Formats: sequence, structure tokens, C-alpha cells
Amino acid sequence: MTVTPAMEVAMTVLDPLLADVQKPTAQARGLPNAHYTDPAKFIEERDALFGAGWAGLAVAADVPEIGDAVPINFLDIPLLLIRGRDSQVRVFQNICRHRGMILVDAPRKIEGAIRCPYHSWCYSTQGQLVATPHVGGPGFNSHKDVDRSTLGLIEVRSHVWRDVVWINLSGDAPAFEEAMSGVIARWAEFEQPLYHGGADSRFTLTVNGNWKLAIENYCESYHLPWVHPGLNSYSRLEDHYNIEIDGLTSGQGTLVYRQLTDEAGTTFADFKNLDSKWDAGAEYLSIYPNVLLGVHRDHAFAIILRPNGPNQTEEFVHLYYATPETSDTLRQKNSEQWKMVFEEDIFVVEGMQRGRRAPGFDGGRFSPAMDGPTHCFHKWAASRLALHRAQA
Repeated sequence: MTVTPAMEVAMTVLDPLLADVQKPTAQARGLPNAHYTDPAKFIEERDALFGAGWAGLAVAADVPEIGDAVPINFLDIPLLLIRGRDSQVRVFQNICRHRGMILVDAPRKIEGAIRCPYHSWCYSTQGQLVATPHVGGPGFNSHKDVDRSTLGLIEVRSHVWRDVVWINLSGDAPAFEEAMSGVIARWAEFEQPLYHGGADSRFTLTVNGNWKLAIENYCESYHLPWVHPGLNSYSRLEDHYNIEIDGLTSGQGTLVYRQLTDEAGTTFADFKNLDSKWDAGAEYLSIYPNVLLGVHRDHAFAIILRPNGPNQTEEFVHLYYATPETSDTLRQKNSEQWKMVFEEDIFVVEGMQRGRRAPGFDGGRFSPAMDGPTHCFHKWAASRLALHRAQA
């Protein structure tokens, strides 16, 4: 997002601290403590940072078969992820249009229609209202003033890319391909089929910290020598580089990715026709606001962050491969390795969260050489918040 002069004025007038975030990296401060601890700020960010653009909800692999439905509480909004009879993945508000009752309370397969447990109004897996029992009185299943064609489930605008189900809650963001053009172009070589590794290639981590801290930590490689000594033993700090894309995405890359092997020296199959730079290269991007992606020559991953209020975050991790058939031993080893790396970050995120309770902390500072990707995220958040306040 480009910060216009009007937005800069709005930031200064409405919150001088947000203006400090926008300064050059060497002089900037980070977001104030309240943005990590205050429930009111969390609600504001729900609209300004999550609702206005494209956020990650889940992965399409969560609903692999026709009729699969998964209820998701996303920022206190009840949503339903479902694969319809036409095999398309959609997202609806998980409420009946009659009295707002929750429709699906646990993951299940919809064999016929989605039936409301309250008054049995029924919806197709594509969202149309198909039955309204006794709506016109006992034995009368229609009424002239109840137009079923206007009372389908409320659909949330969505798009699937790299198996992530992205949603736009406001409904008015630019088209996904336009909004994400920079990162799509950067990883164009990886526009290939992705195959989820299955049950042993997904895991969930619960972190007692604000979701933004998980993004900030993932953005940079600065912490590798101290937090990930095993990884740093071969993928050293000096082997990494910073990435910033359009002010909307940031992260890091490595020049020394090392493929996993089993006892026989077997590796995962590579993605096809990749440039030679990927022989030993890999990249890790934070797609604002809440998706973390990684690509390698032979596998990829996606992490969806779902905040549970300002103080807790769930991280849903999914691993993908270039072919549907992979070695069980290698796949499990890969999952265990990544889980160990991501678990090593938990104490850092939780420690920073506790640190945000210190009244003298003013948002912190950034290393001009090492923290550019993290500062990029802070600038994006401040810009979105300023625009949201200016439009209020």
C-alpha cells in the first residue's frame, strides 16, 4: 500500500505513534504495546488488517472430498468451509438466514443438505436455500413473503492459491491476482500441483502471544544463531537475505537449503523445471496479515495464523509435495523436523508478548541491516490502521 500525504496527516493527527512507525528503519519505532494487549485494538485490527484485504482462513485440504464441511471461528466470526457438489471450495457465514442459528457445530460430511437444527431450514452445499418446512403454517412449506432465492447462505468472498483458502471479509478488496501480483510473479515457477502430505503432514501449535509477533519473528533470519542453533549450523545467518515485495509481503531466503534424505540417500521428488537457483535455495514469506509460506525444490509449507484474541494464536501448519506418492519415513521425518524448528520460536513469541506489558517499552527499534522485513510489516499495519481511521 502506498502511503499518501493525506494518510500521513491522518496518522499524525489520530495517533502520533503510528507516524513514528513509518519513519526510515533506522529511526522508526515499532507498533505500541496496546496493539498487542488491548482487546479494543484487536477489534480495530480485525477490520483494518484482516477484513479489508485477503486473509488466510484454512487450506483446501481441510475439505478434500465433496460434502466435507468444517466450521471455523475466525476472529469471533462463525464461518463454514465446505466443498460443494460441484467440487468447488466455498466459505459461508455459518448461520441460518432465519434466526441466525449456527448450522454446523463440528466437522462432518454433508450427505444431503445443510439443515438448521432449530427450524430445519435447509441449504445446498452451494448455499441456496432449498427447504423451509412449515414456514407458511403447519403443512405449508412456502409463503408468498418468503423468497428463497434471496435467502441463501451469506457467502464470503474467497480464493484458493497454494492450497490456502484466502477470504476477503469486506468483499471490496482488489481481485486476489491483482492484490498478490508481486508474490505470484516471484514464485511463478512454483505454479504447479501441490499434494498435501496427509495426516502426518499437518500439526497445530498454540502460542500464548499476539499473532503479529509470530509474523514479525518469521519475517527475519536475525534470530537464527540463538533460537535455531541446529538449523544455523548449516544454514547460517550470513547465508540468508531479506525480501520485501510491494510493501505487502516480506521475509527471508537462504542460499544453502539442504534436502532431507533417508538411510538409502533417497530424497523427495523435485518440482519440475525449476531454475538452478533453487537447487540450494529456499524462501520464506509472510503474506500479510496472517499466512506464512515456504518453498523449496522438493516441498512447500503453509502456516495459517488464527488469533484467539490479542494474547493467543493458533498456528495451523501444512506440508506439501510435488507428487502424491511420498516416502512415509521421509515425510514423517520432514514433519518432525519442521515442528521442532517452529516450536523453537514459541518461547520468543511468548517472551515478547510478556514484554509488551512493560509500560516503558515504546515499540522498540529495528536494526537497519537485519530488521527491514519486520519493519515492512509494521509499516503495512500502521498504514492500514491509518486508512481505516481516516475512513471511519
